[in-house]
Amino acid sequence: MKAAIINQQGEKPVYGEYPDPQASDSQAVITVTAAAISQLAKSRAAGKHYSSMTSAPFIPGIDGTGYLSNGDPVYFLSFNAPWGSMAEKTRVSLDNVVHLPAGLDPVLAAAIANPGMSSWAALTRRAILQQGETVLINGATGTSGGLAVHIARCLGAGKIIATGRNKEVLNKLREEGADVVLTLDSLPSELPALMTEGIDVVLDYLWGQSALDIMTAAVAGGAKTVRFVQIGSLSGQEINLHSKLLRSSGLTLMGSGLGSVSDAELIAAIGELFQAVANSGLSVPFIQRPLDEVEEAWSEDDSRCRTVLIPCNDPDRK
Repeated sequence: MKAAIINQQGEKPVYGEYPDPQASDSQAVITVTAAAISQLAKSRAAGKHYSSMTSAPFIPGIDGTGYLSNGDPVYFLSFNAPWGSMAEKTRVSLDNVVHLPAGLDPVLAAAIANPGMSSWAALTRRAILQQGETVLINGATGTSGGLAVHIARCLGAGKIIATGRNKEVLNKLREEGADVVLTLDSLPSELPALMTEGIDVVLDYLWGQSALDIMTAAVAGGAKTVRFVQIGSLSGQEINLHSKLLRSSGLTLMGSGLGSVSDAELIAAIGELFQAVANSGLSVPFIQRPLDEVEEAWSEDDSRCRTVLIPCNDPDRK
């Protein structure tokens, strides 16, 4: 079969031939319809993510959409090395499969699953968001953070605060439903008052200095509990966190990602997300690229527009 292949961790994938996967009692072979390029997929392929365990050569990609041997359209998580999702076929555990709702575009499903799962799982499995609570989304100008604004509203948030660097995107988010938008450089001056008014949940896609600014501002909230959920680290992997920030506030730190949320809960969260997409029109910007352009698409991928690879499963095309 044709596939994207990583021949050495740290290298870009190349398009080529790879052995077909074989089904087993607990694993199904899926004919792939679409597989999105994500930062998580790139990080795992490079061996830089904490969940990276695959030895080269292997097929990159952690998820996608396709259909089972009986024709059922499904979404799948692909953690069964070396069978990633960026191939004409892959092999996955039957426990890691979600049947797609009727009418849901499988390409949209592949595009939205990873960014949507990040906030859906964080809000429903980690923060346990309650109706009417205030949510701050740190790093809302990327695909995942922007989608999190809409998901937080869908899940019942009463007030949404969006932060980021891009003023144009922040203004667009305000038009789309964010109640307050803040640039990252304004956080030290603006956040203490907002913390005093009450912020219940923080979804952090950045870490780095902005995360530290938010946690410092939480001191202004006193004993009020602020559930800070760490999701991504686009601004850096480490911060210098003083112990007094935890002792002098109601700040509660937690993470959301592979390992802190079980595969079963991730699958359940994705199923709920897809129902919301089908019922309420949640979406993300995405472009389609044929799988044989994976090497170019890998480098050109834009964090504000999801790139979705489309395998050619037509035997007449060479």
